Amino acid sequence: MNSFARRCQAVRHDIVDMAESAKRGHIPSALSLVEILVSLYDYHLHFDANQPLDPDRDRLILSKGHGCMALYALLADKGFFPKAWCQAFCAFEGMLGGHPEERVPGVEATTGSLGHGLAIGIGMALAGRMQKRNFHTYIILGDGECTEGSVWESALAASKHKLDNLTVLVDFNGWMSFGPTQEVGNLEPFEHKWNAFGFATQTVDLNKEPEALVSALNVKVPGKPRCFICKTIKGKGIDFMEGNLDWHHKSKLDADEIAAMRQSLKRSEGHA
Repeated sequence: MNSFARRCQAVRHDIVDMAESAKRGHIPSALSLVEILVSLYDYHLHFDANQPLDPDRDRLILSKGHGCMALYALLADKGFFPKAWCQAFCAFEGMLGGHPEERVPGVEATTGSLGHGLAIGIGMALAGRMQKRNFHTYIILGDGECTEGSVWESALAASKHKLDNLTVLVDFNGWMSFGPTQEVGNLEPFEHKWNAFGFATQTVDLNKEPEALVSALNVKVPGKPRCFICKTIKGKGIDFMEGNLDWHHKSKLDADEIAAMRQSLKRSEGHA
């Protein structure tokens, strides 16, 4: 494994640690986000964890808020809050809930009700332009989330205002809560749709080339918002979760299930 792969694997272990503490979570939806978030937080986002409200910071909105375990792992690692908070994930007395809340340092918007993150991000990008600030706004959507009409209403606004300080990333893991995305709400031709709505669009296959997004994000298109359709695997790294709808959300996880997750992660690392 190269350093990028090892980094992603460490985040996946952190996700399993949170699942063990809470005995529940949207684990597969978090696992598919890992390469996207590592690419952003390790290589592209400008921020100071000691000044989480710095007006010149880049903004990241996790619109598919149910994948927040991956976000929490990165925020804790970067020093936005103590790693001990992750051990109280979904606990009554804890700070980290099952969907992101703005009260948490590093979380830019409360999300979970799908279809709203892009609109919020557009407001931030417009405000940044009006204030003559140079920060960039990133919004992560789920593929199933893109069946929401509000996503496309927002996309129209982003292109109308030529928001080249805004980037959409779609975690295209192929699954919705009720089944395969292409069966429940067929999005194709997906890349052409985003192009038609005025975005500079590129599909990156993070299954074949996990680091592809790192270099792809370097390309800016003046006068256009960007959209990266990221091909991912729901449940990546834990073989019995990959493509298994039964694991979309699990509660009352037992010790055997947690142990099986850890063993599967070790197998994906090349350990028996």
